[in-house]
Amino acid sequence: MTPAPAPTIPEEDRLRADLYNFLGLILSAPPDEMLLAQTAGLSGDASELGKAISTLARLAKVSKPRAVQSEYNKLFIGLGRGELLPYASYYLTGFLNEKPLALLRQDMGRLGLERADDVFEPEDNIASLMEMMGAVIAGRFRAPADLGQQKEFFARHIAPWASHFFADLEGARNSVFYAPVGTVGRAFMGVEAEAFRLG
Repeated sequence: MTPAPAPTIPEEDRLRADLYNFLGLILSAPPDEMLLAQTAGLSGDASELGKAISTLARLAKVSKPRAVQSEYNKLFIGLGRGELLPYASYYLTGFLNEKPLALLRQDMGRLGLERADDVFEPEDNIASLMEMMGAVIAGRFRAPADLGQQKEFFARHIAPWASHFFADLEGARNSVFYAPVGTVGRAFMGVEAEAFRLG
């Protein structure tokens, strides 16, 4: 049986979904040599987001996987815990596995999203939320979400805390490669929030 063709979505939505997926990928694990090479090939425009993408690309060109892995571990894993805890529950309540996670799980069920069997992180991890938003926009698991559904998911699970997390990532003591990842994320969250406000 052949898989159903991918849904057709507007180019702007495809690019948004791609950026969410990229952020999810680069925050879920340290980038390997191939992802670093792909990141090095990115280019941006004169906007804040575009400049941040260009900075990240320049840094990716001179970064080695082992150094970025060490940075990732210091930021997110550490001995006991990393410098940052990238979870909605922690940012919104000060504790892990709290109400924001329960609400997310309810909404995931409604949207046909579920945690992969090989993922053991709570679903309110920033990487997972970026991937979910990309999937919702692109219609990876069911029909692409309309603007209202996208706006609701963003407002409930991303807007209340993601910009704060990305700002913290920009300024984290151990951030070098990940500092411009933080800038890209923070700028993109601003663009999305404004677009949803106007939409």
